[in-house]
Amino acid sequence: MLAVDSVIGSEPLPVFLSVVIPETVENSGYKLLLLVAMLVVLIALLTRLQNLSTWLLQTYTGEKLVLQFQSRLLQQAQRLSLSYHDAKGTADAIYRIKYDAPSIQWVVVYGLTPFLTATFTLAGMIYVTTRIDWKLALVALAVSPVVFFLTQIFRKRLRRQWRTVKELEMSALSIIQEVLGALRIVKAFGQEDREHGRFMHRSREGLGARLRVIFRESAFSLSIGLTIAIGTAAVLFIGVQHVQSGLLTLGQLLLVMSYLAQLYQPLQTLSQQVTKLQGGLTGAERAFALLDEAPDVDEHQDPKSLTKAVGTVEFKNVSFSYDDVVTVLKEISLVISPGAKVGIVGKTGAGKSTLVNLLMRFYDPSSGQILLDGIDIREYKINDLRDQFSIVLQDPLLLHTTIAENIAYGRPEANKREIEDAAKAANAHDFICDLPQGYDTQVGERGLRLSGGERQRIALARAFLKDAPILILDEPTSSVDVRTESMILDAMYRLMDGRTTFMISHRLVALERCDWIFRVEGGELVKTDAVVARVTAV
Repeated sequence: MLAVDSVIGSEPLPVFLSVVIPETVENSGYKLLLLVAMLVVLIALLTRLQNLSTWLLQTYTGEKLVLQFQSRLLQQAQRLSLSYHDAKGTADAIYRIKYDAPSIQWVVVYGLTPFLTATFTLAGMIYVTTRIDWKLALVALAVSPVVFFLTQIFRKRLRRQWRTVKELEMSALSIIQEVLGALRIVKAFGQEDREHGRFMHRSREGLGARLRVIFRESAFSLSIGLTIAIGTAAVLFIGVQHVQSGLLTLGQLLLVMSYLAQLYQPLQTLSQQVTKLQGGLTGAERAFALLDEAPDVDEHQDPKSLTKAVGTVEFKNVSFSYDDVVTVLKEISLVISPGAKVGIVGKTGAGKSTLVNLLMRFYDPSSGQILLDGIDIREYKINDLRDQFSIVLQDPLLLHTTIAENIAYGRPEANKREIEDAAKAANAHDFICDLPQGYDTQVGERGLRLSGGERQRIALARAFLKDAPILILDEPTSSVDVRTESMILDAMYRLMDGRTTFMISHRLVALERCDWIFRVEGGELVKTDAVVARVTAV
């Protein structure tokens, strides 16, 4: 406006400029034009610096926000009960942590911030345009109700479609996780093409859903663009008439048209942000839904601390059902004295593992109580309670790290000598030393670089090092050869010494040193063999 009205034309400078600009500059067209050109460069430089600062601040704030949010989600996923993950599948939690959590960045940093900025800009542009010509401002704002109406219609539809996209993408991820987790089975049965086809089918469904979202967003953008174009044409038509009638100068009309572009820009930004935010809001909604999940097994309001248990375990009329329909365990009553060794047998699916899962509070009983040293286990701090147990599973899970770190998993502060002593007690030291890198050998994902017997002995070493008063052995010798079984049993019997032990096994040779053997049948516990009267069935 200065260049047109005050340099080319003869209009005086605005009052606020005439106060700060020297009179020699104000009276010289050349100097005034030079000042205007310098101001243009200065404004452009300041704008670029502002954009750079904004980008750096947004990136830092957004990435830190996402990291903290993902950290909270991971903590929550670990807190949730096994029953939640059994029902939902781990791919659901992985997708929410990895792909839904970053939505908080788009909502807060790239959505909310531009939204607020556009709101203030819009208010400023309305004020300036109204001061110049309130009639043109009124004409320009006449498109606002139309924009608002279109935004509301598209917003609801886009939210529904984004939920569908997220579900389909999560489903495709679950297929990848399932196939790679069971790759040996897939290869053994030659089903690579079938699994690839299953993944592609689900991915195409997700692609189709995402394309429908893009099409709807494009339709919305077209509608908003057409509405704003109509508003611009109306302002231009009326503005030219005002110039012709002397109500506006040409410079003022050009200024109004410039402000109009800036007026419509935040208006368009506001409407587009509302629709673009739907994908981010859907992801954030799913992530917060994970945070809202209440674990089935939760900390007592005033939990008791437990340093080291004596080892007395009592089941009092314990029943359990996974789905409140089929009862897995019925009225189990049992008292086990410290140091007793209990064998548990039964058909697959009879509820043997469920019995010890309840003891470690992976699940809580549907009814009845489980007592440790005379106190209901639900009254203890969960971490303190689980610290009383060492567990060796049928398929020992090792982490993708070194042998030493796997052995020390229950006691990360253990020194090298303690780790080696535990390995010797588990008959694992010799084979570890034969490895090229010894205790620093990487075991691979789930420990698959080692044989089943080697993984089992590392799991026993881990239990030795933890030195917990209660030991749970779940089919520890079911998948090894006779020679390896002998070595495992030798180590296992040493590990059982002085500890309250629960051993689940189909192999009677592993149960030879048990004081009592119980069979789980139809959800009930039946005593089948007695050796030493250290266990009393109630």
